[in-house]
Amino acid sequence: MSLFSGGRPLRRRSAAALAVAAGLLTAGLAAPAFADDDPPQSDQLWIHEPYEQTLPIGTDGGQPQSRTLGVGLYHDNQNFTVTDGRLTVDISGLTGVAEVTWPDNCTPNGTTAVCDVPVVPGLGADYEDQVMLKVRAADGAAVGAHGTIAYEATATGGPDGTLTAPHASFDTTLTVGSGPDLAIAPVADIKDGQPGDLRTIPLKITNNGNESANGFTVQLYASYGLTDLTRYDACTYTTTDGTDYAPMAKVVCTFDQVLAPGDSFELPEPLTVRLTPHALNERLDIDVEPGGGAQDIDSQNDYTIVQIAAANTADFSVTGDAITGAAGATATAKLTFKNNGPAWFGNLGSGDPVARVRLIVPQGTTVTGVPSDCIPRTLDGASYPTRTGAPRYDCKLPYWVLENAQSTVAFSVRIDTVVPGATGAVSIHPAYGEFGQWPFDFDPNLTNNTALLTVN
Repeated sequence: MSLFSGGRPLRRRSAAALAVAAGLLTAGLAAPAFADDDPPQSDQLWIHEPYEQTLPIGTDGGQPQSRTLGVGLYHDNQNFTVTDGRLTVDISGLTGVAEVTWPDNCTPNGTTAVCDVPVVPGLGADYEDQVMLKVRAADGAAVGAHGTIAYEATATGGPDGTLTAPHASFDTTLTVGSGPDLAIAPVADIKDGQPGDLRTIPLKITNNGNESANGFTVQLYASYGLTDLTRYDACTYTTTDGTDYAPMAKVVCTFDQVLAPGDSFELPEPLTVRLTPHALNERLDIDVEPGGGAQDIDSQNDYTIVQIAAANTADFSVTGDAITGAAGATATAKLTFKNNGPAWFGNLGSGDPVARVRLIVPQGTTVTGVPSDCIPRTLDGASYPTRTGAPRYDCKLPYWVLENAQSTVAFSVRIDTVVPGATGAVSIHPAYGEFGQWPFDFDPNLTNNTALLTVN
């Protein structure tokens, strides 16, 4: 599972603890994934809404705490300007469960409100929620009571002049609860790192719940380009070798400290990490859970990702091959991808392949044996009906490659007709799109991203 799913990258519906492990292991800092054949002139309006939220009852009979729900609009295609967004919020499902305070850009009318979003951002642009709803448990609401906020939206723009979010597709469930709520204070991303830097990661945890946390566990997941995490007596440190997933370091810290409602915790000394010589697009995932088997009442704020960018490069290259043979003979053509470093690269957020190696089959030959990760295509990229005999093949690489990674795909090629000097093109492409789209901006030398398969 990845943190951002293709097409709707701003929505997260899973528990934070699962996102920590799966988000780092299987999936980064990649452009949104679109299929090659997506129509370029389409557009769609979406609503970014919290999937669920738990609202604590009051502490010792006091007034319940208020929470902020961020909601907003965005659309798919940045080629269009989209304005005059109107988000309709229906809170009729919260009767007896929760109360809502409307922000200034919303005009309420009974149990609904229309909220104005003057400019709707496109997918991939910097996004911030435009409508901030303040919610709290209703007075006298019982633990376990729940209700739903429903959303609809329209906007001006797109290919037809008007965009409408899919009807009855967006809602937020609010549940009244009681327990600790360990929240990690926001941590700014690092955008100006250099290989070798030692950087400090401020980590502050506050109990925003209505019950104490009797101890808690902090887990850190550091990607392969981060090392030398601060050592604490309360922590254990392990690393993975990258056999199944991208290599990483894992730190598990157990603290006995009691955090009463409103109390905060900071580590005994600042948390630091060092960027390795092979660092590029790194991330540090942080997760906190209350101890003693207690259930955190809001899993949305006990997990965060710190993106750490290093000024570095990874030189991708591809090598073709030369085969010979008489008519009717079959030869093996080996195409080799290599990362010449100095950095590694991984699509740690999307889980997309780092690249595709493409073969355009030479004239006078037929592919009779195809590697398992290679997909047969027509020359223009459409699906090909059979696995062998296609004029083009796209071979997926893993979602990460180390700084010295090398991999070879071997095709069985039958020489049907001897065409002296026949050649087929070999090239590296992004996981989605064509050469030059979503460019390898980390690759300092694109001239070695193409090669030839020659025959006779």
